[in-house]
Amino acid sequence: MGESKEIWSAPITPRTGNSLMGTPMVASPPVSCPPSQLHSPSLTRSPLLQSENGDAPHPRSKTPKTPRTPRTPRMSLTPRFITPLASPMRKALKLTKLDPQDAWLPITESRNGNKYYAAFHTLCSGIGIQALILPVAFTILGWTWGIIILTIAFIWQLYTLWLLVHLHESVENGVRYSRYLQLSFATFGEKLGKLLALFPILYLSAGTCTTLIIIGGSTARTFYQVVCGDSCTAKPMTTVEWYLVFTCAAVVLSQLPNLNSIAGVSLIGAVTAVGYCTSIWAASVAQGALPGVNYNPVRGGNKVENAFSVLNAFGIIAFAFRGHNLILEIQATMPSSEKHPSHVPMWKGVKASYTLIAACIFPLAIGGYWAYGQLIPANGGMLTALYMFHSHDVSRFVLGLTSFFVVVNGLCSFQIYGMPVFDDMESVYTTRMKKPCPWWLRVIFRVFFGFLNFLIAVAIPFLSSLAGLIGGVALPVTLAYPCFMWLKIKKPKKYSLMWCLNWFLGTFGMGLSAILVTASIYVIVDTGVNVSFFDPK
Repeated sequence: MGESKEIWSAPITPRTGNSLMGTPMVASPPVSCPPSQLHSPSLTRSPLLQSENGDAPHPRSKTPKTPRTPRTPRMSLTPRFITPLASPMRKALKLTKLDPQDAWLPITESRNGNKYYAAFHTLCSGIGIQALILPVAFTILGWTWGIIILTIAFIWQLYTLWLLVHLHESVENGVRYSRYLQLSFATFGEKLGKLLALFPILYLSAGTCTTLIIIGGSTARTFYQVVCGDSCTAKPMTTVEWYLVFTCAAVVLSQLPNLNSIAGVSLIGAVTAVGYCTSIWAASVAQGALPGVNYNPVRGGNKVENAFSVLNAFGIIAFAFRGHNLILEIQATMPSSEKHPSHVPMWKGVKASYTLIAACIFPLAIGGYWAYGQLIPANGGMLTALYMFHSHDVSRFVLGLTSFFVVVNGLCSFQIYGMPVFDDMESVYTTRMKKPCPWWLRVIFRVFFGFLNFLIAVAIPFLSSLAGLIGGVALPVTLAYPCFMWLKIKKPKKYSLMWCLNWFLGTFGMGLSAILVTASIYVIVDTGVNVSFFDPK
């Protein structure tokens, strides 16, 4: 990101001037502000940055009580565009940092979001393909512990979401943390924050987009086979070609300029996510449990293997709750002021979206485990099980519609997970050139990102089977870092409930992450993964 511009405004002692009628006039205070900020596009796009009356304060012409002491205007002498949070007069002496590049970057280019947009984005990013493998964790944990761990993880990540939503804006400092990395730098310092958060966030963004290409391309091939049926005589395309088709569609869709402009795309992604999750578990439960299904937890040969398998199941559950790395970016699309802070509509959108997420993942995990038990495939989860066991029992319409929903949801999720990477690439240009990124360079950046993920998907097609490892790497971003951020920025009273709770959850989350990564690597080495570099099947 570009270096923040420091703007300081303070009330200036008013000077009197002689008007035509001899009435003293109060001169408007000078404002120190760089020209790039005064002409920033965000001044016209953001309702935040407009004065309450739509214009600058007009001087009052009321005659003062004494000629030597002219009355100052009651209206604040600090223009509202000087601070991102429209600080009142009592905070006019504080130093406020603004980043003039915010008006040029995809995440903060538009500030006209609302609670509905927030719900669409949160639901699209918070539920996806990763939820389909939750029954795999149940095969290791069993009924009781599977439901308990899933419930605890859901409540825990919902609490850290609340923390992030309320950490987004600092009224005391007049700062909005519009990106997860910005909040990480403010909490841990630039060097340590980059070390702790940069890799997991990029891994979540780029890794999720690569996984979406793998699953979306494979499901597109399945959709073609279901729709075409036995009557298709044309030579079928290879898996790599289906990856390419999916990538081209995702790249074309990624040309929408900013995060607010893809609100409709996120709505479609949210509807299709709820649609295929519901159709998969409903169709599986309607067909009944498979003959000879077994619900006894899978156990290894010794206690060490059993312990690592349980921890790997924790990683699978943690992977199902990714998306926290996008919450601050989603909230950054909303206007905010001291009277109307953005955390109010944002939290309303989060509550609505996570109510639907809970209504999808719990029936999916419980119903899927009841229907398939230990027979559920580890790679692909519920989607693979539906085609493997019920391809002849379920109608082609249901199978085709489910596949179509998965493909469409993958295309929509690609946009919101790719947006932080687009924002970071464009920030490099705006930092050096001090001007907005031209449209043709923006197109090049997004095409490059899309096809780089395509090459990774072709090179490592088994990436989607590493759910436990991915969940362990991403767990601190979701469950641990927000707790430490709250302690650092909000500074709760020592030994208070919030202080103890955040220290416990943050420390436990970091330790659990290290254990999960170790356990996942052990399980991968012990059981093996179908490694097929440059050979997607």
